Amino acid sequence: MKDPIGRIGWPQEKGRDGERTPMQWNDSPNAGFTPGQPWLPVPSTYKTHNVEDEMKDPSSILNVYRRLLTLRHQNRALLDGDYVAVNPDDPNVFSYLRRYKGEAVLVVLNMSAQPQQEKFDLTGQGFDTKLARTLLTTSKQSDAATLTNLSLEPFGIYIGAISK
Repeated sequence: MKDPIGRIGWPQEKGRDGERTPMQWNDSPNAGFTPGQPWLPVPSTYKTHNVEDEMKDPSSILNVYRRLLTLRHQNRALLDGDYVAVNPDDPNVFSYLRRYKGEAVLVVLNMSAQPQQEKFDLTGQGFDTKLARTLLTTSKQSDAATLTNLSLEPFGIYIGAISK
């Protein structure tokens, strides 16, 4: 036990040692976290998993999250829109609409390790599902996707704008 809070409250308070390690900023000693000795060990993955390397890789989780946050703040439907579940009984794919005034964004998340084929008919919601403008995806899709037959790779993401 190294965490000061955990030491004070032991054994009721287990501390935070198991949940956190020094931030892996780069592949330098101590992952660039400190020139001193951190109280918790730096994982050996710091040579290959660090912020500096993630920033260089456009498909890294860091850059995907950056694009997601930017998209959310630029799109009124994602920021302020209401939530409408789509295909709620699908055990593998979580999908929903965010609607704001005349805008709509479809979010589709493959929660499985298997590729998935999804078909969306949102005409009951008043939207044309033949074509959507891709806002963000983890696949090699074009800027437009046919929502009547959307392919998602394992753990893939598709976010698209839908028009009325």
